[in-house]
Amino acid sequence: MREYVTLSLETHLFFGRTMKEHSLFLLAGFPAKETEFIQRADQFREEFEDGLRRTVRLADGIVSESVLNSGEVVTEFTGKAERQTRNLTGIPIDTKITEAEERLRAGTCVTVNREIVSQVRMLNRQMLRSLNGLISLKEEILREVAGCRLYTTNYPLLIEHILREARLYREIISELERRGRISSPDLRNLELFWNQIMMEHAQFIQGLLDPTECELMETANGFAKDYCRLLEEAKEQDQKAMNALTSKTLQTTKQYQKFKTAGTEGITGCEIRSVILPLLADHVLREANHYLRILTQAQKSENSQRNKIQ
Repeated sequence: MREYVTLSLETHLFFGRTMKEHSLFLLAGFPAKETEFIQRADQFREEFEDGLRRTVRLADGIVSESVLNSGEVVTEFTGKAERQTRNLTGIPIDTKITEAEERLRAGTCVTVNREIVSQVRMLNRQMLRSLNGLISLKEEILREVAGCRLYTTNYPLLIEHILREARLYREIISELERRGRISSPDLRNLELFWNQIMMEHAQFIQGLLDPTECELMETANGFAKDYCRLLEEAKEQDQKAMNALTSKTLQTTKQYQKFKTAGTEGITGCEIRSVILPLLADHVLREANHYLRILTQAQKSENSQRNKIQ
C-alpha cells in the first residue's frame, strides 16, 4: 500500500494547494455585493487549507525526492507571495503550512502501516467531497458569468481553466481509491492537457500585464503561440511518433519556466506593472514545474517500454 499512500500524498501536495489557491482567486475576484459566492469560495479555501495541512503532517518521510525537489510543492517565492497576497487582499493565508512544506523530508524512513493507510483513505475521501463541491461552484460561476448575471474580475476562460484542473485532480484521486495506483500517463493526452494549460497561462499573463509592459506582453504572446502549435502537432501525431514532439515540448517548457521564474521574481519584487496577484504568479510557476517533472518521467517510461519491445 506504500504506492497508494505516496501517490495520494504527492497528488494532494500539488493539487490540494492548487485548489486552495483557486478558491482564493475566485474569492478575490468577486465584488462586495456577491456575499453568497464570497462565503462559498471562502468555505472551500478553508477546506482545502485544512486538507493540505493534514497532507503535510502525513507526508514527511514518505513522499519522493523528485516531487520535493521539482518546485511544484513550493518555490523560493511562495512564502513571500502568500504574505503579500494576504496583505493586498485581506484574505487569510496560513503561511505555516508553507514553512512546514519547506521542511519536508523525502524517502522511506516512515513505515506505512494500517493507521497511515486509514488516515490517507480518509484524507482522499475528504478531498473528493470538497472537490465535488468546488467543481459545482465553478460550474455555477461559469454559467452565471456566461449569462451576464454575475461579475468577476476573473476571465471566463480562467474559470474554465481551473475547472479542468479540478476535474483532473478528481480523476486521479478517484482512480487511486478504485485501483490503489495510477495508470501510466499517455504521452499524447498528457501533452494535450498540459500544453493547453501552459498556453492559457501565457494568455492570462499577457492580459493581466500593464499595457506599458510591451516586451513581457510580446514574450507571453510568443509562448502562447508556441503552445498553440504544439497542441496542433500533438492532435495530429500518432502515439508511436510522440517522442520527438515531447522533446520539443520539454525544451519549450524549460524556457517558459525560466520566463515564469523571472516574472514571479519581478512581481514579488514590485518591479513589474500588472494586476497579477503575487500568489497567482507563483501558482503558475509551480504548475510549469509540475509539468516538467511529469513530462520528463512519462518520456523516460515511454522510452523504457520501447527499448523492452526492441
